[in-house]
Amino acid sequence: MNGSGLALGLISILFAVHVSAQEDALPLDGLVVTASPTPRAIEGVANHVSILSGEDLRASGINHVGEALRNVAGLHVIRNGSIGSVTSLFLRGGESDYTLVLVDGMQVNQPGGGFDFASLTTDNVERIEIVRGPGSALYGSDAMTGVVHIITRAGTGSPQVTARLGTASYSEARNEALDGLRWSTDLIGGGARFGYSASLSHEETDGILSFNNRHKSTVLSGNVRLLPDNVTRMGITVRVTDREYQFPTDGTGAVVDRNAFSHGDESVIHFRTTRALTDALELEGLFGVSGTDGGTDDVQDSPADTLGWYAFTSLDHVQRTKGELRANLALGLGVLTAGGEIEEESQRSFTESMSEFGPSDGQSRSERSNYAAYVHFSSDYAGAAFSTGARLEDNERFGAAATWQAGLSARAPWGESATAHALVGSAIKEPTFFESFATGFARGNPNLKPERAMSWEFGVDQGLFGDVATLRATYFDQRFEDLIQYTFARPNPMDPNYFNVGAATSRGMEVGADIEIGLAQASVAWTWLDTEVIDSGFESGLGASFIEGEALLRRPSNTVTVSASAPVAASGRIHVRSLIVGSRSDRDFSTVPETRIKLPAYHLLSFGGEWALTTLAAKGPGVSVFVQVENFLDQYYEEVLGFRAPGRQIHTGISVRFGGGRASAS
Repeated sequence: MNGSGLALGLISILFAVHVSAQEDALPLDGLVVTASPTPRAIEGVANHVSILSGEDLRASGINHVGEALRNVAGLHVIRNGSIGSVTSLFLRGGESDYTLVLVDGMQVNQPGGGFDFASLTTDNVERIEIVRGPGSALYGSDAMTGVVHIITRAGTGSPQVTARLGTASYSEARNEALDGLRWSTDLIGGGARFGYSASLSHEETDGILSFNNRHKSTVLSGNVRLLPDNVTRMGITVRVTDREYQFPTDGTGAVVDRNAFSHGDESVIHFRTTRALTDALELEGLFGVSGTDGGTDDVQDSPADTLGWYAFTSLDHVQRTKGELRANLALGLGVLTAGGEIEEESQRSFTESMSEFGPSDGQSRSERSNYAAYVHFSSDYAGAAFSTGARLEDNERFGAAATWQAGLSARAPWGESATAHALVGSAIKEPTFFESFATGFARGNPNLKPERAMSWEFGVDQGLFGDVATLRATYFDQRFEDLIQYTFARPNPMDPNYFNVGAATSRGMEVGADIEIGLAQASVAWTWLDTEVIDSGFESGLGASFIEGEALLRRPSNTVTVSASAPVAASGRIHVRSLIVGSRSDRDFSTVPETRIKLPAYHLLSFGGEWALTTLAAKGPGVSVFVQVENFLDQYYEEVLGFRAPGRQIHTGISVRFGGGRASAS
């Protein structure tokens, strides 16, 4: 980290907070903290926003954020086969690295890259905000199609401890593994001027194949939030993940080396504070560090193994250090926010191998700095909410890039329970370190520009029957340019493999309804998506990254989700979920050149419940049992060609809770 970055970091610790720090002291019910610098009522947000309650997710047997996102309109989640394998998100037809992922306001994506949701659990989650649409004017690179913000719990009251233990079994019909284990423990509590929460979870399974398919991960998440006086808020968030998984097949379905495994460690720590200088002026800031350590280990084995006598080790360490300072000024017409940030990114790579061709090794180090300044204004007047903002990035690798957005939300003319909203804006995504600096079998291009997007959307929310039900419909249209393409067709072997050449469009509809009657809840959503490559770049054959006129890979044109939950007597609650995913294109790497194929549609039906057995404390059930059945119909399907997904799964377990603490909505 250079001197300027360190200086800003120290300033940030002393003075400020970040974008989501408002959640520390303000009630969040009905507010969105991700779509603007200051919390806003969901009716005043121009984006299509979804909010998922962490408590509801856990009560529905959803242990992972990736599984929760499967049920959200406009989002498509894919997993590369077995339990714990790489899990990616496609939002509104964008690439998997077009979605910015935040934990308490700190970015956890790899620089320019996507985020693997495989080990991101719901254990310490207060809520998840999904904000669709361009977000670069607020957050900079990577928020091309939207933002997923995981906000951890803020505790209050006397300490409460919850422990859960569960087992899993998988379908025997396909000779799949029959065992899995998951346990977690949570601590939450606080007082008038402080709150804390922490969770520790571990899960492991032998996977769905009888060989080399094991997965295990351990996750620690916690935060402390302080209010030392009436004008100051402070907080610290920590998250650590230790993960290891094995991969039995390659992309063609062929068995690979049986003793190879991958590992991935993730860590996030960040400090935040905010201080009101006057009734109208507030300073905020953030200082944080996030990093990942990932790689592959394949020890020497016998010639009888699949790949013969072979040893291979690789390690990638990627780190982001960020400092941000901003000011929020309340004016007569609205709130003006101005701020700046410094971000430093680095990557260190190491490889070492031994084969019948002899030993080889290599290492590399790359760094880049990014400076940004931004301004944002939001106003509420006469039943309408307006917001606009702009941001200027100055990256030492690709230079300057400007983004902007403007949005309007207003009461519809046909009734007080109807709201119309519209948004237009631009966004960017910086190249990954690999695309810019790779030196091995693929050569990076240090002259790459960021990928760009121009997007607009229009939607209507309609309340029905005294707001017992809400209908939502949003149309969106996006154009992606300067897409980075990998190509073999290099004029010179020393030329790079990556170039800014492609362009594509993505448009669609998100339609849904939410119903709440007493303690019973239900929702249904339909997503229609149409993507098309409009510039194929250098290559246009079957093996090309982009084929003009074809749809983007792995994006279904239709997705339908249905979920419902209801109490059972006084001691239990049941839930059911249904997911229908339409056909989509993929690439068959078993052919040369690769060919395009259609993956068939599939339907996943899940249900379960939890029942209290005893009460250990006045605040709720002390001991409860739960059961969850996933893929009840035992559907055979592949989300990625060559990597079959799990069949029927049955999860059972017990939960014990004691103490008086509870999660706070602040």
